[in-house]
Amino acid sequence: MFKGCNQKNDSESEWVSISDLMSVLMMIFLFIAISYMNNVQQNQRNVKKVAIAYQELQTDLYVELWEEFRDDLPKWKAVIDKETLAIRFEEPEVLFGRGSAKLSNRFKIILNDFFPRYIKIISSSKYNQNIEEIRIEGHTSSEWNGESGEMAAYFKNMALSQNRTRSVLQYCMGLIAEPQIISWAKLYLTANGLSSSRPITLADGLEDTQKSRRVEFRTKTNAEKKVVEIIEQMEKI
Repeated sequence: MFKGCNQKNDSESEWVSISDLMSVLMMIFLFIAISYMNNVQQNQRNVKKVAIAYQELQTDLYVELWEEFRDDLPKWKAVIDKETLAIRFEEPEVLFGRGSAKLSNRFKIILNDFFPRYIKIISSSKYNQNIEEIRIEGHTSSEWNGESGEMAAYFKNMALSQNRTRSVLQYCMGLIAEPQIISWAKLYLTANGLSSSRPITLADGLEDTQKSRRVEFRTKTNAEKKVVEIIEQMEKI
């Protein structure tokens, strides 16, 4: 009789121990889940902060560039794109001779006026920690005189656009007087020849061959890079 009671008590004790263990494990899992949710929420807040900061930076930089150049843009035949922060020079006859990578005298005069003011704003302490790249982009139309093949024209225009942006970069670097800005510009200022890969199109979808031949100074911030870093951290949780 006593033996049966002991077996019963032992069984109940074992059951209580297992129940306690399960309770502890459930609490651990609960704490892990809460911790995970807190980390996710914190990272979501961080992404939101970066997005807001990026939007504010875009707006501030656009406003400053617009206020600096708004009176000059019409005479330069240039525009500022608010979304990409690109300053686009759209008058191909002003930029280079047809089929040539040599800067025209008129374009040199424009760059003499434009670039020192532009790089001073972009490299200022207000923005320079948030810059990923300043792209000098050369764009052509899809046309190439004497070439009937689409791919042949594309690659000849690629070589031309690359040579043109290299000429613009070299000329602009020569316009910087301050050694610290020269050092900064070497890190962030790049030349990118894109041939006819990004044409300007008309309302009917056809290429505007005139406006497609252009040079752009495009500012890229590092906000996207910061968002990617946060997302990678979230994936490791």
